[in-house]
Amino acid sequence: MDIKDFRHHLHCHPELSFEEHQTAAFISERLSEMGVEYRPIAGTGILARIEGRRGNLERCVVLRADIDALPIKEMTGVDYASQSEGVMHACGHDCHAAMLYGVVKRLQMERDFEGTVLALFQPGEEQFPGGASLVLKENPFDKYKVAAVIGQHVDADMEVGEIGFCPGKFMASVDDLHFKIKGIGGYANVRSKVKDAVVAAADLILRLNMLNSDVCVVSVGNVEAKGTTNVIPERVTCDGTMRAFSEKLRQRVKDMITNIVEEIEYKHDVEVQLDVREGYPCVENDMQLTYEAMLLSDSLGYQTKDLEMRTTSEDFGYYTQLYPSLFYRLGVGRNVGRAHTATFLPDDKALEIGEEFMYRLALSILNK
Repeated sequence: MDIKDFRHHLHCHPELSFEEHQTAAFISERLSEMGVEYRPIAGTGILARIEGRRGNLERCVVLRADIDALPIKEMTGVDYASQSEGVMHACGHDCHAAMLYGVVKRLQMERDFEGTVLALFQPGEEQFPGGASLVLKENPFDKYKVAAVIGQHVDADMEVGEIGFCPGKFMASVDDLHFKIKGIGGYANVRSKVKDAVVAAADLILRLNMLNSDVCVVSVGNVEAKGTTNVIPERVTCDGTMRAFSEKLRQRVKDMITNIVEEIEYKHDVEVQLDVREGYPCVENDMQLTYEAMLLSDSLGYQTKDLEMRTTSEDFGYYTQLYPSLFYRLGVGRNVGRAHTATFLPDDKALEIGEEFMYRLALSILNK
C-alpha cells in the first residue's frame, strides 16, 4: 500500500481521540505485513520498532504522528470523504500517520543505519490530557538514549514544497480557565440588597484582558448569567483559556489570575471559584536539531521557511520537556481550506515531501 492510499483509508474512517480502535488495527495490519515489530501504547496508539544493522541499538530517534480526528461533519465532497457521521480528519492527522507509515516502510526495507527508530502512532492529541502524556506514563523510551523526538504538522499557510521551522520556543502552553461567581441576586430596582455577580464578572473579564501581551494570552470566550431584564442572577460562570510561552511565565500568570480573583471577591463582596484545568506544556524546539534540519531542508531543495512563535498548542510539548525534540510545519497548499473546518483537505502531493524529509532527517541524526 502506498502512502496516498494509506492516507485516504484513514481519512475515510476517522475516529475521535482515545477511540482510535479501528485506526490502530489498520496500522497494526500494515506493520505486520512488513514484518515490523510493534506493540500497543496509550490505549489506542501503536509503537513500532526498527533496529538498524550498524549496531548501537540503545541510541534511538522517535518519530511521532498523531492519529485522532475531530467532531466535524465533512463537506469536502471527495470520494474518500469520511464515512463516520460527524467525525472528520480536519487537522491532517491522516496525513501525519501516512507519512510516518511511508518512513517506516523504507527504513524496514533498508535498515542501513545505526541505532533504533521508534515510530509512534500516537492517539488523542486533540483532547486533554493529551495522548503524549499517556505515552510517557508508560516510560517507553527509558532504556534508550534518545537522540531526538521528531514530529511534523501540515500547514495550510505554506505551499507544497515549503517546510517551516522555529528554533527554541515555538508553541504556547494551554490551560482552561473556569470561574464561578456567586453573589446575591434580586430585582434590579432594589440594588441595595443585591451583590451583583454580573458586574463582578464584567470587572473580572476586563482585569484578565489586561494580562494579554506578546508572550501571553488570557481570553474569556463563554459567559453565562441566567437573569432577566429586571432580575440580577445569583451566579455567573465564565470560561476561557490561558496561553504562555514558558513554564515560568505560565505559573506567574496563574498566580496573577489568583490575585485578581481575590481582589474581585473583596471589591464586589462576592465569592469566586477558580478552576484551572491544566493542558499542554510549551513546545520548545532543540536549537541544534532545528538548525541541522533547516540545513537538510535546504540541501534537499525544499523552500525552508522561518516561522514565528505560535499561540496554538500541541501535546508534543510533553516530549520537548524531556528529550531533544523538533516539531516543524509542512506546507500542504494555501487553497486547501483551514484546519479544523469541514472543507480542510491537504494536497496529496505534500505526502511524498513529508515522508522524504522525515526519512532523511531520521537517518542524518542516527548516522552522524
